[in-house]
Amino acid sequence: MTQQNGKLAGKVALVTGASSGIGEATALALAEHGAAVALVARRRDRLDELAGRIEGMGGKVAVIVSDLAQAGQGAEVVGQAVEALGRLDIVVNNAGVMLLGPLAGGDPSDLTRMMDLNVTALMHLSQAALETMKPQKSGHIVNISSVSGRGASPLSAGYSASKWAVGGFSEGLRQEAKQDRIRVTVIEPGVVATELTDHITHTQTKDMYEGRIKDMEMLQSEDIAAAVLYAVTQPERVNVNELLIRPLDQG
Repeated sequence: MTQQNGKLAGKVALVTGASSGIGEATALALAEHGAAVALVARRRDRLDELAGRIEGMGGKVAVIVSDLAQAGQGAEVVGQAVEALGRLDIVVNNAGVMLLGPLAGGDPSDLTRMMDLNVTALMHLSQAALETMKPQKSGHIVNISSVSGRGASPLSAGYSASKWAVGGFSEGLRQEAKQDRIRVTVIEPGVVATELTDHITHTQTKDMYEGRIKDMEMLQSEDIAAAVLYAVTQPERVNVNELLIRPLDQG
């Protein structure tokens, strides 16, 4: 498959959290199928390396360094992507953190950090994307949530709250955006082998969680990228609303 005849030829995608894990794999998958890709994350060195790989296979790419948790970055990032690549057809809101731990005695800043990045940044970027997509009467916003958006545990209250919010926002957005022929998909992965556990600040919880999943055959980032690709390459009449994906070993 070449860039010119791929399923996404002529499309422009924006992927947040593109410096590693699901974001990196998704950016590669979209580029392999013909999309020009705006890569968004904080780590320029990682983005530059990924951009080189995409350019090496004949793809078009833009690198946008941003901390999306900061106010105003959603609109700024969308503006930069459109300026660099000419339009915007697909947004993958993937950036997020998972700071598991007990509420009692926990760090309140962990809760703020999760809500700022997992929820507020996602909403602001989606809002900015709508302004670009509405005049086109086309577009697709994909929000990466989690199985924790369907359930909770004693150590996931804050994280689950953020992901439940993503689910609720996505459904409301879907119902609003369909009037302008814009599709919305929420993807809820189970345990994926990524850097996500590295962010956990509560040492006891981190050790316990990593012990629980160490013998599990975890999902790979490419598995979630394949789900994103499936959703965004369906006929325009099809809106894949929701995809829940767990490892076979996960309860």
